Amino acid sequence: MKLFRLISVIEGISLLVLLFVAMPLRTYADMPLAVTYSGWVHGILFIVYGATSLLASHLSGWPVWKWLLVFVLGVVPFGFLYVDHLVRRWTPTASAAVTA
Repeated sequence: MKLFRLISVIEGISLLVLLFVAMPLRTYADMPLAVTYSGWVHGILFIVYGATSLLASHLSGWPVWKWLLVFVLGVVPFGFLYVDHLVRRWTPTASAAVTA
């Protein structure tokens, strides 16, 4: 889960960079390559995010609705923060697993 959470944060930050840095640079500073490069990086990271979310869902035994929620939140700006919160809440801690 730590790897999935890390990928989620990185992908979320790449979305924010694309929306709030690269797109204004393209529009106001006439720098279309900013969107090209950050768009490619974000696209690759989103594919990795989708694959790891599916893997994390399968390994954790989530129902389909949980995976869909996590996947859709990957498209929403700042959604990665809520995904991190949800994954921490849904994942049992090591101390809880030992006492069970």
